[in-house]
Amino acid sequence: MRTVWGMGLVLVFACGTALGDDTKIDAKKLIGKWEPKEKKGEQMVMEFTKDGKLTVTGDLGGKELKMEGTYTLEGNKLSFKLKFMDVPIEETVTITKLTDDELEGQDKDGRVEAFRKVKPKAKEKMKDKDK
Repeated sequence: MRTVWGMGLVLVFACGTALGDDTKIDAKKLIGKWEPKEKKGEQMVMEFTKDGKLTVTGDLGGKELKMEGTYTLEGNKLSFKLKFMDVPIEETVTITKLTDDELEGQDKDGRVEAFRKVKPKAKEKMKDKDK
């Protein structure tokens, strides 16, 4: 249960009020893989796809974890629904910063978390070109 809670918290912080409530975010910049700027002993990567799917993978205490779900982006509000071990996780966060390389968000309690875009390795770039 601690693992579910930890991954859920990371997701809640993933995305948050400096932009204002009605600011529209460029959804194309969200697409891709993101990892926490500050690693706290856990490995975690969130992947947002252009078709509204969200996958979170991680390594927590030597155990590999994977959660899959969906997300929607309206203005600067990012809502997501995930399921982990039959436990639903639903949250809405406010994106405060989104650039080509940085993602910052704030949850409803005011906690902010920052992420950086995972750069594709050379093999992944070649694979993407072939598609």
